[in-house]
Amino acid sequence: MNQINSKRRKPPIIIGDHDLERLTRLASAAPVSASAIADELLAELDRARTRAQHAVPGNVVRMGSLVTFRTGDGTEKTVQLVYPNEADIEHGRVSVLTPIGTALIGLAEGQSIGWQDRFGKSHELAVMTVRQPQDADAVAEQA
Repeated sequence: MNQINSKRRKPPIIIGDHDLERLTRLASAAPVSASAIADELLAELDRARTRAQHAVPGNVVRMGSLVTFRTGDGTEKTVQLVYPNEADIEHGRVSVLTPIGTALIGLAEGQSIGWQDRFGKSHELAVMTVRQPQDADAVAEQA
């Protein structure tokens, strides 16, 4: 039996305790204009398994992670997941308070998820690679 992507069971996710605390405060204080996405973020945080921040595996998307993902049409994109005040789409920095940012948080390499954009259109993405900021710094130093 075929299921619509948005009805598909969501994959398990992991959130660090520090990210959980800060993201909960962020979503709870979001302006009314962002209430739908803030509610979605809170729902994702609520279903997440929480770990000590240092115990979150390196292949899991957390705040600051550099994520390469493949969209449903096969396009690969690399973005950094950031807080709203750091977002800059031209430089690949995506806010966690966007539909795609909320979809990415807590996913591990190899996982996929369905998500809806602000216009209600369904999309799917699959996480290919995750690098943490310190990993990216180490790569830059070796270059």
